[in-house]
Amino acid sequence: MPNQTGQSKERTRGMERFVPPPVDIYDSPEGLVLLADLPGVASEDLKVRLEENTLTIQASPKHLVDGEATYKEFELVNFFRQFELSEEVDQEKISASLSHGVLRLSLPRAEKAKPREIPVQVQGDKPAA
Repeated sequence: MPNQTGQSKERTRGMERFVPPPVDIYDSPEGLVLLADLPGVASEDLKVRLEENTLTIQASPKHLVDGEATYKEFELVNFFRQFELSEEVDQEKISASLSHGVLRLSLPRAEKAKPREIPVQVQGDKPAA
């Protein structure tokens, strides 16, 4: 419907809802492992992006049964979550896998960030004076 100036009004778009998926993050000497629960999400409906040190998880679940629901107690909503990565993560070696609705992200430590032993050289048996 045109307004007073003759321009048509933009229709209001439906609000797309997102929820952050619950995650568990494990720390090890090799790096971090992030597990995100994404029930009802297939691999083709999952996007994992890395841009400017920001890791983004975005997913859209689908009902597992074709047809129209006659009764529903919950509505599927899209997942969205972001994490800021430090220089300690080797961003070139990040890997992801999806199994039974659980996304597993392996975030290996950069070589410079890995803990290492420093060898100590013994100069002699006598303590320094």
